[in-house]
Amino acid sequence: MLKNPIPKVTNQLQHRAIGIINGKFTPISSQELNRGFLIDNKDEKIETVILGKALSLLKKHIDLKKSHYWIVYPKNKNTQNLHLQVAGIWDPYQLNDFPNNSSKTNFSKLLQDLNLKDNYFSVRGELVFVNTQKKEIVIKICPAINSKNLKNKNFKLVIKGELSLELLHSFVSLDINREGNSLKLINYEVVEKNLSKNN
Repeated sequence: MLKNPIPKVTNQLQHRAIGIINGKFTPISSQELNRGFLIDNKDEKIETVILGKALSLLKKHIDLKKSHYWIVYPKNKNTQNLHLQVAGIWDPYQLNDFPNNSSKTNFSKLLQDLNLKDNYFSVRGELVFVNTQKKEIVIKICPAINSKNLKNKNFKLVIKGELSLELLHSFVSLDINREGNSLKLINYEVVEKNLSKNN
């Protein structure tokens, strides 16, 4: 059974922003392993922090000289400035019941079997802003209310793409591709129109 790095949603109005990126993580220093840069296979650098549970995995199991598939949460203030938080590492061998001859297996093929690919992000939330001139949209994401960690407050993501102004305040599910430090809309689905009217 292959563990999906981006699980299926459990609730139609589940908010989230999660993605998968293949790259090498370079810490700022050996004393500060939790902060640094993720460098992808095109040598693009993205500012990255490693969250608690992933940090212990990183210290025990991860060879930083190699590329890995990182499960990440995206944050940004604009379309030129992406910041990632690493939530986990997707390794079908160490983390699943697979025969451990990883050299023979094609990771990108495994991802395709899950309808995923490198640099794919799933973003679900409320469309709160549309800039038709810049072709940008802003999605507001409210993490689970029962989360004990209050740092996970609502946040907004700026995404390159076009959506109709009529969809403002609708709950949308977006397929996003990362290009450099930008998140770019590929497909979208309207899950529920005009949330604010229903509240």
